[in-house]
Amino acid sequence: MSRVGRIAATTKAGWHSFLRRRTAVFFTFFFPAIIVVIFGVLVQTQSGDGGLFAEPPSWYIAGYIAVVVLFTPLSRVGSEVSRHRDGSQFEKLATTPLRRWEWLLAQTLVNTVVIGLASLLLLGLLVAGTGATLPTGADVWLVVPFVVVGTALFCAIGALLGSFAGSRDGVIAASNGLAVPLLFLSEAFVPREMLPGWLPLELSPMTYLTRGLRAVTYDGSLENGVILAQFPRPDPHLDLAVLCVFAVVAFVAAAFKLPTTD
Repeated sequence: MSRVGRIAATTKAGWHSFLRRRTAVFFTFFFPAIIVVIFGVLVQTQSGDGGLFAEPPSWYIAGYIAVVVLFTPLSRVGSEVSRHRDGSQFEKLATTPLRRWEWLLAQTLVNTVVIGLASLLLLGLLVAGTGATLPTGADVWLVVPFVVVGTALFCAIGALLGSFAGSRDGVIAASNGLAVPLLFLSEAFVPREMLPGWLPLELSPMTYLTRGLRAVTYDGSLENGVILAQFPRPDPHLDLAVLCVFAVVAFVAAAFKLPTTD
């Protein structure tokens, strides 16, 4: 079997494995919905009042998407690696032509499809439930590469966590312990002005993900039918390039670290 055939077969198997876990399917798509309902509909935003959730609804689109891109692959791939270790699957895979990086790429492709669908659901809920709007410029399509590259990055980090953690419980604990600080210290829901100036936000890949997504999903020109003052949006291409560097480094490290035996 060719390399492309191996990757395609492993991707197909991973997709069917995901669909067979009905609880995982439910919570993968329920998670974005409950986030929007709690923070977007119940808490809502209070523009101009200061404090948390003081920005217009569309400002938080980037943060909501970042939540899905961050949490889902960290826990799913980390748990998958741990499950393979528990079942001695890596030892069996070592006897096949499938390389470690091919297996990781297949897992990344599956998660990219899952997270892409979850992100579409989330965007629909945001527009319908919070009055958020998306710009109509051509740059809005850059959401797709940001989601793809971000998913690849956090799939790789999830694989690293699964390789280092001793159990599935350890993977979940490590995923949450890493994801929560990244989420709230990377401008996802808290503007930079509200964070301490000494925080090295540029060291976090989430900073580039949320900045880039916000640059293409929010321009401040229209909220709930009210025209707001426009501001020049930063160029998202640099953020995407930096995110790609993070993703490549993490993917190489994860593929190298994946065990060949258990």
